[in-house]
Amino acid sequence: MDSFPFTGIRWIKMAAFGSERWLNDLPNHAIFQKIREKLDCEPNGNARGVAKNLTFCLGGDLFVWDDSDRVFYTTNLRHLNTEESFSNVSGSHQTLLCINPPLFELCQVLLSPTQHHVALVGLRGVSVLELPQRWGKRSEFEGGRSAINCKTIPVAERFFTSSPSVILRQAAWYPGETDEPHLVLLTSDNTVRFYGLKSPQTPAKVLSVSQSEEDTSGHPPVRSYAASLGEIAVAFDFGSISSPLRQLAAQFSKDQLVYPLYILYENGETYVSYTSLSKGVSLTKPMGPLPMYPAAEDNYGYDACSILCLPCLPSILVIATETGTLYHCVVLESEEEEETRAVEKWIRGAEAVPALYVFECVELELTLKVATGDDEEPQDLDFTCPIRLHRDPLCQQRYHCTHEAGVHSVGLIWVNKLQKFLQSGEEDMDNLQELAAEKRCIVEHILCTRPLLSSQSAPVLGFVIVSDLSLGATMICITSTYECILLPLLSSIRPPSPPLLCTHPAPGSGSSPLRGLADNSFEQHIRNILARSSTNPLVLKAGDKDTSPPPPECLQLLSRATQVFREEYILKQDMAREEMQRRVKLLTSQKNKQLEELTLCREERKSLREAAERLADKYEDAKYRQETIMNKVKKVLGSLQSRLPILSNSEKDMKKEVQTISDQLRHLDNCIKQVNMKMEYQKTQVHKDVPAARTKVSLNAQQKKVVQDVLREQGQQIGDMMKQIKDIKGHFSF
Repeated sequence: MDSFPFTGIRWIKMAAFGSERWLNDLPNHAIFQKIREKLDCEPNGNARGVAKNLTFCLGGDLFVWDDSDRVFYTTNLRHLNTEESFSNVSGSHQTLLCINPPLFELCQVLLSPTQHHVALVGLRGVSVLELPQRWGKRSEFEGGRSAINCKTIPVAERFFTSSPSVILRQAAWYPGETDEPHLVLLTSDNTVRFYGLKSPQTPAKVLSVSQSEEDTSGHPPVRSYAASLGEIAVAFDFGSISSPLRQLAAQFSKDQLVYPLYILYENGETYVSYTSLSKGVSLTKPMGPLPMYPAAEDNYGYDACSILCLPCLPSILVIATETGTLYHCVVLESEEEEETRAVEKWIRGAEAVPALYVFECVELELTLKVATGDDEEPQDLDFTCPIRLHRDPLCQQRYHCTHEAGVHSVGLIWVNKLQKFLQSGEEDMDNLQELAAEKRCIVEHILCTRPLLSSQSAPVLGFVIVSDLSLGATMICITSTYECILLPLLSSIRPPSPPLLCTHPAPGSGSSPLRGLADNSFEQHIRNILARSSTNPLVLKAGDKDTSPPPPECLQLLSRATQVFREEYILKQDMAREEMQRRVKLLTSQKNKQLEELTLCREERKSLREAAERLADKYEDAKYRQETIMNKVKKVLGSLQSRLPILSNSEKDMKKEVQTISDQLRHLDNCIKQVNMKMEYQKTQVHKDVPAARTKVSLNAQQKKVVQDVLREQGQQIGDMMKQIKDIKGHFSF
């Protein structure tokens, strides 16, 4: 992955779809100037801050929370690219005022799934701000008014007022977009509460997540024991929507969709509860702890602080600890009966719980690791801080981490191989080997706000990903001094776009089969060589000389940056260059060898063509001679057959046929003689009857017609017989 090895700068100029102006104007916008002026007037009483997220983006609108005035400032990023904003250097913005502003300090703002409400989250309460309507030419809030009063709904205000020792650990919107908006709150008394906006003071559902039955009473000593053992729920997250399990058929119908709620405890254990809002808030008891494979003695560490469920299939849970360790767990069905029996003592049932298969473990470099001299003592690098996990709206396989020391981005490039392996019906050893050989996730240290342990605490106060592609895929970070840093999102983690149909080779195309076997192996080999295990993040420059690090520490940072450049850039580029040179030599030698073989093939083709012509001439000559010989053989055989004293079968058959014809001729000759005799007899009789015939015989018309027909038929018969006799005589030459 590409890194950003620039130090001492506030923003980076980049070109994205021809929209550079807003990237240049946003860091110097009037919103940040106004908030920075207020920060200069206020004393800094907090020695160590905590990472917050006081900004969000809705389409092309950027919202920034001003905690001193309890207002939202918003500006349209697309408007910054127009010609009108170019004349207004400071930039126009709108102010969203809270009718009932929260009295507590905010640590996070959350946009609802319906994009109509914003949750203002603090350690001692939650309020919901309702966004105003839009209208006008530019679709601005209330037609572009500068200040707008917004309805603010306090949530669970009565509960936090009556429970001063309870703090809010995490809040989130229920992920359903079609149902009524619900807020889910996790408090320090190991309880998850669901609140609807119609009744914000009364929870719609209460779920106890205590691991021990004695802890449900809520006595402070019992809670302190649970806290010392790490049995305190610290974070939760919703998984992807799915159909209910067969074991939950009694609680949910078949057509009812549920969201799994993953609950993380400080000791690293994870529980799951299935929730639904289709018929009111319905949920199951927490089931767990979920078994983790392969098993570890320390249960994969302690001091867990955050959990994130990536919207992949299968689901991938990211568990973060305060020491900077990230565990990537694949959620699959559990097939171990022993683990099911161990869970039954908690859930009092026989429900099957999913299992977490730890695919990899990642160690984040929270503060920069600098090299120490020979005479210096090694530094104590046990730096811990809470870590916030953020989804990436543009890529499901990537997420981001914000903390007191900066920002990290993590890309899971093995998800596609995992999905391909799981989709195969049978055990595919090739896919399994590819998955095992796949390079692990890519970790990018984007921003470093606290390079050394001795540096002043400078947590990130805002983090947002601009999902509007017309503005360019951009990451916006707001530092503790409200400096706006814009960084381009890395594209190497995104899955490749599907190829066009025109790029697929035709069935009859002459593509080389070796290309399919190679599968860009050399390109992947170069990528593996250039892959970096560490990078130089963007380090903020201290504006105050008193707070800037001393020269020895600056020298250490410079040495560290130089070492990273040498080891991760120059050396690997040299290795890649040498590998490409060897590849070029190999390909050149192969090309020369193929050219020689091509010349030999052309000569052989020429000789084969000449040989084919000679063979064609010989074939024609042989064919003519063969026909001549066959004719001679036929004549010889005919003469031999005629000289034989014995008749052949054909001659015998012909003899029989001639004899038959001779017999027929004799019979016809006798018939002719008889006819002639009858004709003579008829003539004699006619001559005898001539005198008597002188007497006139009177015949009517009918009798004449009959006599004529009889004579005509007999004449035709006689003519036919005479014709046959002539044919027979002509055939036998009589």
